[in-house]
Amino acid sequence: MEMESSKSGNWKHSLVYLAFITMIIHLLLHKHKLSGNDTVRVKRNPDLPLRFRYDGTFKILQVADMHYGNGIMSRCRDVLDEEFPYCSDLNTTHFLNTLILSENPDFIAFTGDNIFGPSTADAAESLLEAFGPAMESGLPWAAILGNHDQESTMNRVELMSFISLMDYSVSQTNPSAEGPSSSLKGSMMTDIDGFGNYNLRVYGAPGSHLANSSIFNLLFLDSGDRAVVQGVRTYGWIKESQLRWVRGISQRFQGQTSDTDQSADSLPPTIPALGFFHIPIPEIRQLYYKKIVGQFQEAVACSSVNSGVLETLVSIGDVKAVFMGHDHTNDFCGNLDGIWFCYGGGIGYHGYGKAGWPRRARVIFAELGKGDKAWMGVERIKTWKRLDDEKLSKVDEQVLWDHWPSR
Repeated sequence: MEMESSKSGNWKHSLVYLAFITMIIHLLLHKHKLSGNDTVRVKRNPDLPLRFRYDGTFKILQVADMHYGNGIMSRCRDVLDEEFPYCSDLNTTHFLNTLILSENPDFIAFTGDNIFGPSTADAAESLLEAFGPAMESGLPWAAILGNHDQESTMNRVELMSFISLMDYSVSQTNPSAEGPSSSLKGSMMTDIDGFGNYNLRVYGAPGSHLANSSIFNLLFLDSGDRAVVQGVRTYGWIKESQLRWVRGISQRFQGQTSDTDQSADSLPPTIPALGFFHIPIPEIRQLYYKKIVGQFQEAVACSSVNSGVLETLVSIGDVKAVFMGHDHTNDFCGNLDGIWFCYGGGIGYHGYGKAGWPRRARVIFAELGKGDKAWMGVERIKTWKRLDDEKLSKVDEQVLWDHWPSR
């Protein structure tokens, strides 16, 4: 009887085991079918290189501090009581879509805190949602990281790698190594701090004698997240290795001017550049006592370390303006030693703001000079902001740089 009972038990266990294996195989096949893993996904690339339009203009939309969480589940912060019940990350998406349609930019620059890690269950999923409007537009776009992006399921190098592989992104994890050996070409620099340091060149208008020349430079820098200095917690900062790279880029870029076949008035003495990073430098605090365009509504949250960013930018001479994020309710531009520093103004509804003060984004508009027969180099750089109100109000338009200021 014991032997027969044992055989009966083993037979029953075998049936249960077989049913279990069959169920697992069924689930795996069903998951494979649903996920569409039988197709290979190829990144969609924008038309490159970046270049000025036929009308001699190049427009950038700066998007600062989206603070995207989990979509409709992430509620808004600091909005009016009547706006709160139906307000979520989707309001940020709607505003970004509206900006893209109304301004029709040539390029979109995301300046950090694109997602808000503590509210993000899956960083990759939130990035896809946050950058969705940019990808759907088919426009070239680039991003850097803030101090909150890495607080979810990806570290900073994983985030930048993922962002660089998204549709129409021209972001880079870090700059390519350059050197006399051809074996270095295409490889990534390893002796630079942070992730998301790179430069993008903008070429002249089609059909002009500068169509094959880069006449405008966009520098992106990783300002870090958090750090501890002498036992005290502070924000990150741009390191000397990054500034060394910036100086090298400037030298190579400016060397192009003397090598280009052009008349004396084709390009400015130094080809202009713009900088983009998230955390403001300590000198921004000085602008509280100076004339600014826009609103200074909160204390500047910066690092306790002054690494010499302003000194470096002044010494190289080509950076005309820098665009930052981080402090959501500051949206001003102020001039320090001849360089304009501008906040984007927070766009994200899941990030902190100020009730009754509309979310906003900044537009940067570069114009070429017009010669007798063709477009020349960059002549003027302007900026303004768009508000998420009923009129999509355009405010605080100003000239940041003019090649011929006396004209």
